[in-house]
Amino acid sequence: MPNSRADLDERTCRLICPIAAAMVGVCLTGIGILQVSVSLARQTTLADDLLAIDALLFLTAMLSSYFALRLDSARRLHRLEQLADTSFIGAMLLMTCACFVITYAVHI
Repeated sequence: MPNSRADLDERTCRLICPIAAAMVGVCLTGIGILQVSVSLARQTTLADDLLAIDALLFLTAMLSSYFALRLDSARRLHRLEQLADTSFIGAMLLMTCACFVITYAVHI
């Protein structure tokens, strides 16, 4: 059980940082696979653009959680942790949208 709000925020940042970094890799893999699919089918899709934006959101989550762990200021910790949470949730929602686009737009 955490002793203070700062402990909770630090634990959250420690969770978001590696997961968001891994999700950037997932987005890049998805973009690569979609590029192969697009070149074979000669059909463009919005999904690779969504995944590129998604990778930037996950990168924002990862960097903000990383820098939150490096700061001594509790106020900045809370602000960066909130940015990490918001961008991580937004990126997960966008990834879900990209999955729907991939499912219904890519036909080989």
